[in-house]
Amino acid sequence: MEHNNRVKWDGSQFEKGGDGMLVVTTENINGYEVTDVKGQVFGVVVRSRGLGGNVVAGLRSLVGGEIHEYTALLEDTRKQAVDRLVGNAQAMGANAVVMMRFDSSEIGQTMSEIVAYGTAVVVEKKG
Repeated sequence: MEHNNRVKWDGSQFEKGGDGMLVVTTENINGYEVTDVKGQVFGVVVRSRGLGGNVVAGLRSLVGGEIHEYTALLEDTRKQAVDRLVGNAQAMGANAVVMMRFDSSEIGQTMSEIVAYGTAVVVEKKG
C-alpha cells in the first residue's frame, strides 16, 4: 500500500485538506497525475540566534536537555522556508511540490540556514 505524507499549504501553516498548494515528501501523489515538471524549487531562510539566545542556550547546555528557544526558532524558520518554497513554486506556474525535503547548516557560530527544496510540478486529479 502506497503511503503519502500529503498536506496542503495555506500560506502560513500545514493543513490537511483546503485549497492550498499540495506539498508532499513523496515522489507520487495518490489520485493525481503529474502533467508538467517545472523544475527544482527552493525556499531559503537564514536566521541569527542573537546574543541573548546564545547566552541562555549556553547556560542550558551546561545542565543538558532541550533548548526550547532554539527549537521554537527552528520550527518557525522551517515554516518560513516552506512559505518561500510555495511562493517560488507558484511563480513557476506549479500547483504542487513533490519530494520536499529540508536541509540545514550553520553559518559561523550565530546563524543557521534552513532550506526547503523539492520539485515544482503541475498535477491534475486522475479520472
